[in-house]
Amino acid sequence: MKKILKNGLIAGIILSIISYGGIFIAITFFPSVFVEYNNPLFSAGGGRDVMFFAHAFIISLALSWVWERYKKIFKGSFVLRGVEFGLVYTVTSLVPVMWMSFSAMDITVAMVASWVFYGLIQSMLAGIIFAKISP
Repeated sequence: MKKILKNGLIAGIILSIISYGGIFIAITFFPSVFVEYNNPLFSAGGGRDVMFFAHAFIISLALSWVWERYKKIFKGSFVLRGVEFGLVYTVTSLVPVMWMSFSAMDITVAMVASWVFYGLIQSMLAGIIFAKISP
């Protein structure tokens, strides 16, 4: 359990930094997608903002547990193992959740696609981190 927590926290810190920087890059290159976030659907109030910033740690801890449980399945270099891990997570978990979100909420295809891409990058990076520090 200590290993899962330690690796999850390491990945959470790295993903937080990369995700925060990625938001600024994405807003610069794709501002029209982020204009859609002015929708009242995304206004949760100031008290819940911390939940957004905790996301990288929540996903990293969950993925750390999954990595420790199934890491023997993935073969190859640490980069290949991490990328495959991210792809497996995206196809089995993220795409179905995004399908449900798109079907239930008034959001655009571009927004959902950006979430899937963001989740894919996060899960591949987490996988690479886990494959490197906990082969």
